[in-house]
Amino acid sequence: MSEIHRIKCGNGNCYIISNGKNGILVDTGKREFINQVIEACKLYNVQLIVLTHAHFDHAENAAQISNTLRIPIAMNEKDCSLIESNTSQSLSATTILGRVVLSVSLKDFSTRPIPKFRPDVLLNDCDSLSDYGIDARIISLPGHTNGSIGIEVDNKFLLVGDALMNMFYPTVSMLFHNRSDMLESARKISSYGNRTIYFGHGKLVSNKKWVK
Repeated sequence: MSEIHRIKCGNGNCYIISNGKNGILVDTGKREFINQVIEACKLYNVQLIVLTHAHFDHAENAAQISNTLRIPIAMNEKDCSLIESNTSQSLSATTILGRVVLSVSLKDFSTRPIPKFRPDVLLNDCDSLSDYGIDARIISLPGHTNGSIGIEVDNKFLLVGDALMNMFYPTVSMLFHNRSDMLESARKISSYGNRTIYFGHGKLVSNKKWVK
């Protein structure tokens, strides 16, 4: 049975999925939290970094953590363009709060380039993570970015990155590259039924119908 360990990094989250012996790090946080994330990884014998997507607040520390712990980085190929520039996929917002978050995000995108890396593993929908000791599989959740992915663990937990958000309240993603894809991914998450949702931003909640 796996456990999910939250590493709170400012207004964002990283997670370690652990089976008591091995672990997988999900997202790497901003550079301000690099030491906190590395120290947490050392407690769980982390074997792999999985990026839910490649925005800087999720991937800024990927290269350094990979080099320090000598572990591979995995992500979806459709987000590789974001490693070069977080502005390579446009973002939009429809709510007032979303527009505020978008304004701050775009400013950060222009001033905080991600230290370059090349993913060692390219992940696709339904890929298993069992080779790394964890009973989990990848779920494709495009919309926030083209290559956004989530992770289903033990048929109980869903780590969704920014496919959903809980910055202010639990909702569909306030920022999206493709709105129709984002809404379809939210419906997909709902279809999994009784699951605990772990967000890239905010506290966990129970799964629900995310799109009316």
